[in-house]
Amino acid sequence: MRQFKPILFLIVVLALSGLACQVLAGGANSPQVVAPTGPLVVTQVVVPEVPVIQSPPVDLMSSQDTLIQLYQKVNSGVVSIQVLTDQGGGLGSGFVIDEQGHILTNYHVIEGETDLEVAFSSGYKVRGEVIGTDLDSDLAVVKVDAPAEELHPLSFGDSDLVQVGQTVIAIGNPFGLTGTMTEGIVSGLGRTLRSMHSTADGGTFSAGDIIQTDAAINPGNSGGPLLNLNGEVIGINQAIRTNNVSASGDPLNSGVGFAIPINIIKRVTPSLISNGSYDYPYLGITSTNEISLLDQEALGLSTSNGVYITGVTAGTPADRAGLKSGTRDTSIIGLQAGGDLITAIDDQPVRNFNDLITYLTKYKGPGDSVTLTVLRGDQEVKVDVVLDKRPEP
Repeated sequence: MRQFKPILFLIVVLALSGLACQVLAGGANSPQVVAPTGPLVVTQVVVPEVPVIQSPPVDLMSSQDTLIQLYQKVNSGVVSIQVLTDQGGGLGSGFVIDEQGHILTNYHVIEGETDLEVAFSSGYKVRGEVIGTDLDSDLAVVKVDAPAEELHPLSFGDSDLVQVGQTVIAIGNPFGLTGTMTEGIVSGLGRTLRSMHSTADGGTFSAGDIIQTDAAINPGNSGGPLLNLNGEVIGINQAIRTNNVSASGDPLNSGVGFAIPINIIKRVTPSLISNGSYDYPYLGITSTNEISLLDQEALGLSTSNGVYITGVTAGTPADRAGLKSGTRDTSIIGLQAGGDLITAIDDQPVRNFNDLITYLTKYKGPGDSVTLTVLRGDQEVKVDVVLDKRPEP
């Protein structure tokens, strides 16, 4: 901040009564100069001083130092991943997770490709081999044979502790600008996105517990880490939602980005390394994400909280357990009344489909049992379900 300190000058005009000043050279006809009579006149003039530039407040300096130290600590563990093709290929990000040379990235960064170049912050480059993929959460593990001095594994945090409003950092390679750091906050939690895993009828499964952030994420950031201020990875930057595109058709950041939470990654990654894949639990229902007030009125429900079953796939765990979808037409085209409303899973309340998918993804696997609390008409019933794994298309 600039500060201006005024300096006061006093301009004093003295008036002496009865005193006349006469010109030195001249006679009786020479003009006379007579001092005016009257009180003392004081005029205040403000003259600006040279501005003094103060240092930023201590808390800003501390925050700046934290970010600088975080970048210096973490950047050596972040890599760029180039798909090598005759046309040049795509570019994404990734990060080292252990001293054996395993690197995490998004599946869509390496989808369908086998020839990869992995570049470290030091400039060292090496070929990478894809050893595991997960289409449901859009994850892939790449293995590199690199010197120990190039492998700087990043620490994992706990995404269950993440809170809306928390400061987060993204590091990656947007538009090929390697080692770019951006800052933002956690904008939302428990989001659901479509996965890259298709169903047999051409639909898609869902990925749950997604972190929303306004940290700038652009093409090339995919696969890079989302970090807390301790430098711990709390997610992998995956996608953005935007209506803006570049001249080349690439989506541009609009402040709505999404990251896969690290606790799901912790659960999935060991299986990707050892088996090359991971099986997610499968219930076998379809539902809208939330029940609107109009939906509630049309369906005759007593609450808008819960997961209303719009479809049950034949031969699935939900079908075997006797869960029901609607059969009666309503005032809303395509919405049928009479289906079950799931209000809790293992006594944990669910407000919407996001909550249900998040619980299944984080805590359950194929072969596990869950108990659903279901509102069926006016009756509340408990339904036990043994989960399957998600089927291949």
